[in-house]
Amino acid sequence: MRSVIVTGGSRGLGLGISRALAMSGYRVCTVARRSGEQHDRVNAELTAGGFEPLQLRAFDLQQTDLLAGFVKGVVSEFGCPYALINNAGIGTSGVLAMMRDSQIETLLRTNVLATILFTKHVIRSMMSARAGRIVNISSIVSFTGYSGLATYAATKSALIGFTRSLAREVGPLGINVNAVAPGFLDTEMTAGMEADTHARIVRRSALRRQATIADVAGAVDYLLSDRGSNVTGTVMTVDAGATA
Repeated sequence: MRSVIVTGGSRGLGLGISRALAMSGYRVCTVARRSGEQHDRVNAELTAGGFEPLQLRAFDLQQTDLLAGFVKGVVSEFGCPYALINNAGIGTSGVLAMMRDSQIETLLRTNVLATILFTKHVIRSMMSARAGRIVNISSIVSFTGYSGLATYAATKSALIGFTRSLAREVGPLGINVNAVAPGFLDTEMTAGMEADTHARIVRRSALRRQATIADVAGAVDYLLSDRGSNVTGTVMTVDAGATA
């Protein structure tokens, strides 16, 4: 059974991706600071359906100095991972001029630095195996922009540059690297969005609806499948046509 690591996999989009991959037959290790009711509920559902439950390993990704040891332990326990899904991230909003420096630093550390370092330590085992898949979860705001999300958009744009360059770097070793850019989803990150703003986003989309967590999870599942074996260095947009 192929093992997959999903960061930020205890709730929301990360949990939806983890659930979909477990149902596709992967052994999924979720990484998050803690478990929760959502994670436990999905595990109960998976177990009842005869699927392998998610294996959560608690870790705070802001502790970048401890990442190497943590990844070494996960690889030792689960073996060389077939895939890494870099989903963990925070979506702190705020007008740049009014944001505290500490907020900006936390966004950059969590969304960019931790992602790059986690990938660095995981990809070493993939390079030895000469096979693997990396999927970075970006966002459509990385190329559309959105007022109040300048720093967040910068971090998600960084992941696209990281994706394209790393794909060329490790492609000769049989490792695929892609990004998925979701549109606005119904998650905790967008829970505070006003109803009229939500309606405006839906009206702007080509399909007059909003993409779902299941849609994004399906895109990730495809990129990990044999059908996605020749897809690398690209950004898959899942937004119901909001950016069409």
